[in-house]
Amino acid sequence: MAPVKVDQKYIDLFEEYTHTPLPRRVFLDRLALIAGGTVAASALLPLLENNYAKAAIVEPNDPRISTEKVELDGGDGVKVKTLVAKPRAATGRLPTVIVIHENRGLNPHIEDVTRRFATEGFLALGVDLLSMAGGYPGTDEAAAQIFGQVQAPKAVAEVQNIAKIAAARPDSNGKIGVVGFCWGGGRVNDIITSTANPPNIAAGVTYYGGGNGWNANAANVKVPHMIQLGSLDTGTNAGNVAYADAAKAAGKNVQVFIYEGANHAFNNDTNAARFHEASAKQAWDRTMAFFKENLKA
Repeated sequence: MAPVKVDQKYIDLFEEYTHTPLPRRVFLDRLALIAGGTVAASALLPLLENNYAKAAIVEPNDPRISTEKVELDGGDGVKVKTLVAKPRAATGRLPTVIVIHENRGLNPHIEDVTRRFATEGFLALGVDLLSMAGGYPGTDEAAAQIFGQVQAPKAVAEVQNIAKIAAARPDSNGKIGVVGFCWGGGRVNDIITSTANPPNIAAGVTYYGGGNGWNANAANVKVPHMIQLGSLDTGTNAGNVAYADAAKAAGKNVQVFIYEGANHAFNNDTNAARFHEASAKQAWDRTMAFFKENLKA
């Protein structure tokens, strides 16, 4: 999707809608108010919301990869719906990445990101941590209605258990990376700063993960951690930078990249208003190099 210029005030309102309990009717009313009417708001809405018709950078039937959908034991009685993707021609054991979604579940965009990892030579597992509430229901609007049922500490424990399962697979080299976007990025931060982090998790990458307080646990960091942020994302940057500063002061391998002119969710190429192509490419290239270096057998 080609980047589209949308006034920041509309993007900020959409961020409020997607990250706080702002009812859709209230969001639409406010959008119409600041846009100057319902006609203008209707024209803006397709630019602000994700368009999953544009989701497949790597098609599900791409001949370079093989995929399967499985249910993995979260360790707490929940069967976590998971997309597993890997290079079709791969032999031997592969570096392995767990992909953690935004606050809508394993939607078509995150499935596509999982497939992209497979084309780069990884065994990739896209987990649906909305499984504890039944799983991604088919639309983001429906997912928003149930995502409040997802408990972050429980989700972290599920990923940690799935990392053990993934490491034991015969096609994994036993070294696991975790990458997360938005809500999922926050869960990566939780995992990296957890004293209960399993030893097979060897690296983490956070894309604009929301939340604060990780700096209090910076001394727990045992593996390399990369954080990708957009300069316009005022909602998540401060907490991530404070954590990174504390971690680096404690001698930990934590690095932060801030992409000028990029918003929250700048990697999401199904979202015309927020996708920032140059930043997404640079962040992806850095992510690939980082995981390939830190997940080597």
